[in-house]
Amino acid sequence: MSLVKPITPHLWFDTQAREAAEFYCSLFPGSRVDSIVRLRDTPSGDCDLVSFTLAGQPFMAISAGPVFTFNPSISFLVHFDPARDAQAREQLDAAWAKLIDGGQALMPLDAYPFSEHYGWVQDRYGLSWQLMLSPPGAPPRPRIVPALMFTGEVYGKAEEAATFYRSVFDDSEAGQRVRYTEDTANDRAGTIMFSDFRLGDTWMAAMDSGYSHGFAFNEAISFLVTCRDQAEIDRYWAPLSSVPESEQCGWCKDRFGLSWQISPQVLDELMTSGDEALVARVTQSFLDMHKLDVAKIEAAAREK
Repeated sequence: MSLVKPITPHLWFDTQAREAAEFYCSLFPGSRVDSIVRLRDTPSGDCDLVSFTLAGQPFMAISAGPVFTFNPSISFLVHFDPARDAQAREQLDAAWAKLIDGGQALMPLDAYPFSEHYGWVQDRYGLSWQLMLSPPGAPPRPRIVPALMFTGEVYGKAEEAATFYRSVFDDSEAGQRVRYTEDTANDRAGTIMFSDFRLGDTWMAAMDSGYSHGFAFNEAISFLVTCRDQAEIDRYWAPLSSVPESEQCGWCKDRFGLSWQISPQVLDELMTSGDEALVARVTQSFLDMHKLDVAKIEAAAREK
């Protein structure tokens, strides 16, 4: 049984969630801002919560203060496939030009052994993107794929993590897997140079990096899992929550340090209802929760 909707990357901004969502929607055809909700009286004050879709991939963003900072441990791999779009290279160059404006190149736009046209860029907000012209014969993938870099304390665990995530989510499959060889500097032979895997309707990529980057997964980017009911919340929470002190408002952190949000579909419906009083009641009901309690959230919605 697939999830209600694809796993949704959730981006934490200081104040720029709305501005950033509109900017990202300008990068890719078929993108849109779906909703903007103002959360009031949270621990971070009043916050904008923005839902948007980029090339078919749902995203969420929140303006909740300068608490967390993006880093390249999580980036977004964007495929531009000439086999499906004759203008793929031109579209890649156009997206790169917008992303590099006010940002910086982490890997310059150039030819590499795995792609004749590829670059890794950190945009003006600090979010990282990998733009790649798909090589001939590459298996079809969604335009945008979240990419996880296992480094520092979790170096060498990309394959273990992918196996674990596939065990948690139904209808999952392994994809590509390329390993480092004996002659690779800074990386152990056999660790993962590149891999991808599907969790329900969501493709994700993963790699190991033995370089001393000085960053790790944090709550700036989390992954929202939308559940049908309390039983489904309980089912995902049990394997994904491994750090009790990180549990708050439906957020949890897994054994690899990756952050997740396990949330019921009804909460999304309530928060986008347009009823400000209801949104305020519901928001206050879950602020002190660790794992979300659907019955209490629905009770708060019914109050008058």
